[in-house]
Parts: sequence; C-alpha cells; structure tokens
Amino acid sequence: MRSADTVAELVGRQWGDHRIGLRDEHHALTHHQVAAGAAARAALLVDLMPPLPGSEPHLGVLLDNTPEYPLWLSAAALAGAAVAGINPTRRGPELARDIQHTACRVLVTQRAHLPLLDDLPLPGLRILVTDTEAYRELLAPYGNARPGDASLGPVRPDDLLLLSFTSGSTGAPKAALCSQGRLAAAGSSLVSHFGIGPNDVHYVCMPMFHGNAVIADWAPALAAGAGVALRARFSASRFLPDVRRFGATYFTYVGRAVQYLLATPPGPDDRAHPLRLGFGTEAGAVDAARFEERFGVPLVEGYGSSEGGAAVQRTPDTPTGAIGRAAPGDDLAVVDPDTGEECAPARFSPAGRLLNTAEAVGELVNRGRSSFEGYWRNPEAEAARLRRGPARAEGPGRDWYWTGDLFYRDADGFLYFAGRTDDRLRVDSENLAAAVIENLLARWDRVAGAAVYAVPDPVAGDQVMAALALHGDGPFDPGAFADFLAAQADLGTKMPPRFIRVVRELPLTATNKIHRVALRRASFLCPDPVWWRPAPTAPYELLTPEATETLLAQYARHARSPSQEQRG
Repeated sequence: MRSADTVAELVGRQWGDHRIGLRDEHHALTHHQVAAGAAARAALLVDLMPPLPGSEPHLGVLLDNTPEYPLWLSAAALAGAAVAGINPTRRGPELARDIQHTACRVLVTQRAHLPLLDDLPLPGLRILVTDTEAYRELLAPYGNARPGDASLGPVRPDDLLLLSFTSGSTGAPKAALCSQGRLAAAGSSLVSHFGIGPNDVHYVCMPMFHGNAVIADWAPALAAGAGVALRARFSASRFLPDVRRFGATYFTYVGRAVQYLLATPPGPDDRAHPLRLGFGTEAGAVDAARFEERFGVPLVEGYGSSEGGAAVQRTPDTPTGAIGRAAPGDDLAVVDPDTGEECAPARFSPAGRLLNTAEAVGELVNRGRSSFEGYWRNPEAEAARLRRGPARAEGPGRDWYWTGDLFYRDADGFLYFAGRTDDRLRVDSENLAAAVIENLLARWDRVAGAAVYAVPDPVAGDQVMAALALHGDGPFDPGAFADFLAAQADLGTKMPPRFIRVVRELPLTATNKIHRVALRRASFLCPDPVWWRPAPTAPYELLTPEATETLLAQYARHARSPSQEQRG
C-alpha cells in the first residue's frame, strides 16, 4: 500500500476494518468505529465552525488520554481543521493565553477539567464536555456520517493539523505547526524504521497534548493500521498490567518515565509481556541498559522535536551512549554558536571519558532542508530558529535550523546528546555539558534520578549543582558518594558537583521532563537538604544556615546572586 499524503487519508483507510483499533480501561472500539466516530465529529465540527472572515478553523483539546482525544485528532484531519493540544497543568491567565493565542473557536474537554476554566475570559468559545449527556445528544444526528462526507474544503497535505506547544523552559510556550503531510510522513517513516505492522499495539501513556505521543506513537500506529491503547495519565504501577492487558508491543517515553518504571519493585514476571521496543528521548545509557536487563525491552533513543527541524536516527552500529546519525536528507553539524564553525570531533579516553569537551560540544544545526513549518503567530521565535550562520561560517545559501540543543560528534559521525543550550556550564573557564555529568551520576546504585544544572559562582562563571532522588528510604551518605565519584575514571576534574540537593522526587514539567528552571531558580536556597564542598577537594558536609550566610556574603561582595535567573 502506498504512503498516504494526508492524515485524513489514513483515517479513511480504517473504514471497514473491524479489528480492535482503540482501547482504554473502559472502552474498546474497532478501527471502523474509530473512522465512523471521527466522521461524526468532523461533520459536527464543520457545523460548529463555518468559515468566517478573520477566524481560524482551530479547536482546542483539553483532555486526558481518553478515546475522545484520538477521535478528535482524526475528526480535525477529516474536516481540514487544526487541533491545539491544551496542557491541563496550566492555570488561570496562562491557560487562557494558550487557548486565545491559538485562536480556538471550539474547546473539547471533560468534566474533571471544567474547574480550570472558571472565570477565564474566553468570549465566543464553544465548549464541548465529552462525558455528558448533552455531548452525546449533540453528536447523535451525525451518527451516519462517513469519512469524506464533511469538510471545510479540500484537504491537502499542507493543511495545518497540529498546534503543539513546546515544553520550553522560559517565557510563554510556542505553538509549533505541523501539517497533515508532515504528520503522515513522520508516521510512515517510523513504520518503516521499526517494522511496525497491523498486528502491533501502541501503548500511549505520554500526554497527547505533546508531540511525543502524537508524532511518535499515535501517527505510526495510524499509518500501519496498528492498534492504540491509552492510559489516561502515566502510571508506573499500571504500566506492566496495561501492557499485558492490551497486548502492547510498542511505547514511547521520556527519560524521567523510565526512571519511574525502574523504581517500581522488581518481580519475577517482569519479562512476561509482549513489548518489543520503546522509543523516546533522554533515558540515558545507564537507565536504558538497566531497563533492557530487567524488562527485556530495548529502548531506542531518538532525537527530534515537535518543530521537526532536525532528526537523528539510530542504526544497528550506533555506539553505546550515542543517539545515532543524521536522518536521510539532513545536513547536521555541531557548531560553535558564536562562530558558526564546526566543532572538533570528540575524543575519548580508553574508559570512554570525553577528553575535549570545550572543543567538541556545540549546538546542533541543520544546514540542509528541514521540515520546520514555523510557530503560530510568533515571527521572533521563527527568526531565532532559522538564521544563517555567522559571517565566517561556510554553508548553503538557505537559513540553518538551530535546534537549541548541545551535542558532540565522534570521528565516525555519530552524535551524542549533551543537553540544552541553557544546560551548558562554565566552570573555571571550562565548558561542561549537564547531560554528560548526569550520565556519570546515574551509575551510582543509590541514584533513582539525577539533574545537573549551573548555579552562579560567587565571583565568575558557574558551579556544578546536582539534585539527586535516591532509591529507598536511607539517608544520603556523603562519604559513599565521594568514594563513588573518585572511582569514576571518566569524571573530569571540573565535573564533581559542588552542591548536592537531596529530593524525594525531581520536579517535573507537564511532559514529564525535569523542571530545570525551578531547580536553577531555587539554587541552594531550597527547603531540601543540601550538601556541599567548602573547597573543591573537601569532604561533603551539610550546608548549614551559618555556611549559607557566609556564601551569600561572598555573592554580595561581587554583586552576584546564587540564582541563575539573576546571575551577572
């Protein structure tokens, strides 16, 4: 079967397929029922959003991962409309801003989220509440609709389908654009890469308002005619029971979710399930190896974004710790963001330590054609993503796509993720990458999760701080931790954390990524226990109020602040 040009075409292909296609704890729909349900909602949508001057055919979806979510994605594709995934962890003016910024005329939600909308200024917005009798009555007249019966106009590959808010750490989130053609192509690419077939079942446990679940999980299932199983919200304790119940063979993840799964009590039947692979980002080599050893499931690390500006694909010969090579058609390079010149290839010690961090780590750019389609009504953000390299850089005549992510590249062209550009640390004039240090700390058997970030040095540059979530209920043992660090042959002299914040759980964003902004903002002035080294080679000791006052006085003398948000 040829690849589809649009998501609408993929939805229509489900018509007449009476295998189970969509399930959760309470529902089981065939592929045919999914197509019929999508057609009914598309017909309703066309009636609710007639073309009007100055208006957009946009609907917001403020739902957990219920069957209504993929049904409305499919309906929007059939109708030629676009879905803005609304984050249910946003509140008040921020939530109203997301809905208004994306020009939503209809909002689909559920009763549990209605209190979030109380007293918000949302004039003219039509709200549909899916778990009500009124909603069922509204849909009933459209029950005989078929795919293709109702649309706002001819559906084309370049029609906008998704407005996906990025999980940026600063400022208002940006709504990345994704067309029907790009989403259909992304799904087909993953089908080919992973050999996904109609008998697979994709477990969608990451939130569907984010690109991870839609682009990397739902879209390939749709392209392959595979089944989809939903978990309303991620649950580590329900993961294996769900996988067994639904017969799931594929799932997507982010690194913190993997850590939660590894923190569940081991059982004798941990490998008794049909899963064959997980696909995601930022699990780290140590956790990925632990996951495969325990559950028998390889985690395939990929690199991509909701924006679609650059992609890295893993190949069978990818070394441990690397993400892979550039995807076909991409001209990826690791460059110095100040000069635009390519960074030196990474050099490693026999123990695997990166020897030339300062020369090798840079920003990943795509100098070739990218599938980046822009941000909704945000030309400043688009200009920051698409810009030519500095004058001294050589490259094609088109703009480069700047990912905002740090990488290094070995002599064979394999790319290694080193963190976000905001995660770069500069200690004693040496550049360090947070992800490299995190991977080292993850080797300590007491660590359930680690986040490394910069706090300003009292005089100049940065100091390394780490937040550690530990296995079990035992206290942090500073001597054992120092012994562990001393035993790491690939730990550079500037890498050991000056400050250690011991937390019960790492703070997370709504997309299960570590909330580094909150950590940097708190610095060592936080309610959790903080251990520190008064001197680089001193033993770790508890940071007392007296020591804190002494440190703050040092910052004051140099007109600096311990919070990275205010460093000078």
